[in-house]
Amino acid sequence: MAAGTTTDAQHQGSVEVRREGNVAVVTLRRESKRNALSTHMEAELLRALRTDAVTSSRAVVITGGDTVFSAGADITELRDMTPAAIADYYRESGSVYEVFAGLRQPTVAAITGYCLGGGLELSLAADIRIADPAAVFGFPEVGIGILPSSGGVTRATRILGPGRTRDLILRGRRIDAAVAERWGLITEITSAGEHVATALAIAGELAEYHPMTMAVNKQVLDASINASQSASLVLEQLAYALLNNTAGHGAEQSTGEVR
Repeated sequence: MAAGTTTDAQHQGSVEVRREGNVAVVTLRRESKRNALSTHMEAELLRALRTDAVTSSRAVVITGGDTVFSAGADITELRDMTPAAIADYYRESGSVYEVFAGLRQPTVAAITGYCLGGGLELSLAADIRIADPAAVFGFPEVGIGILPSSGGVTRATRILGPGRTRDLILRGRRIDAAVAERWGLITEITSAGEHVATALAIAGELAEYHPMTMAVNKQVLDASINASQSASLVLEQLAYALLNNTAGHGAEQSTGEVR
């Protein structure tokens, strides 16, 4: 596929997948419900992440479109589930957050409007998060007697630290893009309406690097969070030795081919 070529969009119901050259763009398309993540939509997203358009890409952008990222999980359908049924949910459609986090490609979340609850958890599973000035972030779960349970507590603590995560979760607080950038929740505030274009530009840069370089870097970054300093240093050195002996490591000339 030639660099810069756009493919026709593939729809998984409320999830759309298209290719922009070597970048896969995954868009949540349940605008009438502010992209609330129902179990059905999570299952569609899971299927979308396993399409060839995504698996053969070199980078992935996830977005909710022009007005909202996701107002959260559609928790009404989980209210009457037994503990056993909820355990099954986390093994089935609820596993999508970990599947997204575990993609070998670098991932960029392009955020505007509400990015709350399950939507924030989905964005936290991305490698890089950017947002336009209209973005609003928060975990409202405490107000309905639950907690973020799809990686929200864990990832927010690692990204923000325990103090700010407690402030965000225990108060059910909402923060704007400026605060989110100051806290390190996002890395960049774009011009209004430019979140997707900026994310595509970043993803395009990431797509220039060899897929194994990106995959190994992601694995080391993830593993180092829980590793001791000595174990993390050994992991870095072993990963360097592996990549140093891998043909085509480092940046590549853009050929438009996915290898």
